[in-house]
Amino acid sequence: MNDDLLLNDVNSLLDGDFGDDRILKQIARACKNNEVISNYERNYVQNLAEQYLGKKPKTIPSEKPEIIIPDVVIPKIESTYASQIFQSQPSRRSKSNSKNSKLFLGLGGIAVVIIIVGGIVLSTNTNSFPSNPSSNIISQLSVETDLSSYDQKDLISISGVSPNSKVVNLSIVNQNGKLAWAEQVSVKNDGTYSTLAIAGGPGWENSGTYKIEADNGLNIKSLMFSFYS
Repeated sequence: MNDDLLLNDVNSLLDGDFGDDRILKQIARACKNNEVISNYERNYVQNLAEQYLGKKPKTIPSEKPEIIIPDVVIPKIESTYASQIFQSQPSRRSKSNSKNSKLFLGLGGIAVVIIIVGGIVLSTNTNSFPSNPSSNIISQLSVETDLSSYDQKDLISISGVSPNSKVVNLSIVNQNGKLAWAEQVSVKNDGTYSTLAIAGGPGWENSGTYKIEADNGLNIKSLMFSFYS
């Protein structure tokens, strides 16, 4: 149902005094101002139009697009240890002791140089390893409502940011953990999202603390609010 047809149905329902005037006027205002209209509100108008205006039922696909989350592969870092083993020759009591001593001193100097160079290379290689790539993934997901408590049939304005995803799955569960409302909303180019929900219908029978949850496939954020039936 596009916004023009939706507005026509809303005006017809208001003229015939069908449904809740406050909710219908809010939807009409949203249509005129090109504001976000939730699926719950569209279904509300559709059901009234079918009941009072003779509209044919509209089939709405129930399947939601599958969100494929790429796996983050963390490279395995293996430390390299270099060791140098030197074995001295057994000394001989002969006239060649002086030459052997000079040879050992020369080998010892070379060994020290090799150890120093190896240490520098090892230190350089260790420092050049990239940090954990998962730390570069910043999933700044947030969700908020315009009020902290609502009464029956109040409009709940939901908004937030999700810069690393194209859609956000929103849901509200009551104090018994039963699903009261759910919707998948699109994220705008600036990383923000928003929608409206009506505090009423199945799952909203009892007062209590309700939880709204946002899931963008990378993170899950939740927020509690009070509801009075």
